[in-house]
Amino acid sequence: MYEETEAVRADNFGAGPAALPVAVLRQVQEEFIAYRQTGMSVVELGHRTAEYSEIQNQAKQRLRRLLGISEDFEVLFLQGGASLQFAMVPLNFLDDNQTAAYALTGSWAKKAYQEGKLVGRVRVASDGANEGYRHIPKLEELLLEPEDAYLHLTSNNTIVGSQWADFPVDTGVPLVADMSSDILSRPVPVERFQLIYAGAQKNLGPAGLTIVILRKSWLEQAVAKRVIPSMLRYDTHVKGDSRYNTPPVFPIYVAGLVLQWLEEQGGLVAMARRNQEKAAVVYQAIDEGDNFYTGVVDVDSRSPMNITFRLPTEELEKQFVQEAKVAGMVGLGGHRSVGGCRASLYNAVTLESCTRLAEFMADFRKIHG
Repeated sequence: MYEETEAVRADNFGAGPAALPVAVLRQVQEEFIAYRQTGMSVVELGHRTAEYSEIQNQAKQRLRRLLGISEDFEVLFLQGGASLQFAMVPLNFLDDNQTAAYALTGSWAKKAYQEGKLVGRVRVASDGANEGYRHIPKLEELLLEPEDAYLHLTSNNTIVGSQWADFPVDTGVPLVADMSSDILSRPVPVERFQLIYAGAQKNLGPAGLTIVILRKSWLEQAVAKRVIPSMLRYDTHVKGDSRYNTPPVFPIYVAGLVLQWLEEQGGLVAMARRNQEKAAVVYQAIDEGDNFYTGVVDVDSRSPMNITFRLPTEELEKQFVQEAKVAGMVGLGGHRSVGGCRASLYNAVTLESCTRLAEFMADFRKIHG
C-alpha cells in the first residue's frame, strides 16, 4: 500500500496553508507513527496526558522567548482561525457605551470591522479601499478618540500585499492586531499591544491553530455584563489552560517544532534579515522589468511576506502562473477577489526558491515583453 520514494519538493509560494520547513516535516514523519515512548501517534495522544502537556508547555515557552512575551500576557492556543477572533475581540472588549476603531487596509481588515459591527458600535479609523489599499496609513491619518475601546489593525495584508512597517505608539487607545500572515517573521513590540492574534497556517504550522497573546490586565477589564457563550470568552480558555475543550493537538505539536526550528535559525532578528533578503530578490525582478511587471502597493507599504504584481494582460498572468507551475513553482496566482499574481515568501520559503522565481520572471519577460 505504501512505498517510500524520494519526494520532489515544489517551490511553494502559496498564501496558506503555506510551506513548512523540510526539517520539521521530516521530524513529523519520523515521529508520526509512535511519538517517543508513548507507543502511539501524536494525533492519538490524550490532551490531558503528561506527554501532551509537555508539547503544549514547550511550544508556549518557545513562543514567549521568540517574541519576548512577558508574564504580563497570557498565551492561548485556540481554534476557529483568525476569523473567529473577529467576533471574540468585540464580544469581550467592546462595551455597549464605547466605540471601537478599525484601520481598513485590506479585505481581512474589512471583515474584522464587519464582524465588530455585528457586536457593537464601530468606526472606521482609516479606509484605503478607494485607492485599492495601496497605502498603509501613518499615525496622524488615523481617526481616533481617547475613549475608544480599542484600535484594530491587520499587520500584514495577505491579499493586497502591504504591511505595517511599524506600529502606532502612544495613541492612548488599546491596540489590537491580527498578525496572521506575518507573525514570527520579524521582531514585534508586543508591549505596545493589548491583544495579538494569528492563524498559524502561514508561518507557524498547519491550519487549525490560532495563537492569542492577551494582556492580563486588559482581560480583567473585559466586558462582564454581556452574556457571552463560554467558548467565546477568553477567561474560559485562560482558566482551562487552552484545554477547556480538546485543543488542536497535532497543529500545536507541529507549531512547537517550527518554533524550535526558528530558534535554531537564530531567532526573529535573523529571520527578519533573511525575509528581507528574499523579498529584495523578487521585488528587484519586478522593478527592473521595464514596467512589464507592476507592483500593486506603494513601495513604502510593500510586504516582504506577500508580494503582489500584475502583468500587462490577464491572459499573460494566467500563462505566467501555468508556466511557473510546470517549472515547479506553485501558488503564484493572486487571490480570487483581485486576480493578478502573488508570491508569498513565508519563513520556510528559501532564498534559493526566490532566486529561481526571479530568474523565471526575467526569462518570461524576455520572451513576452
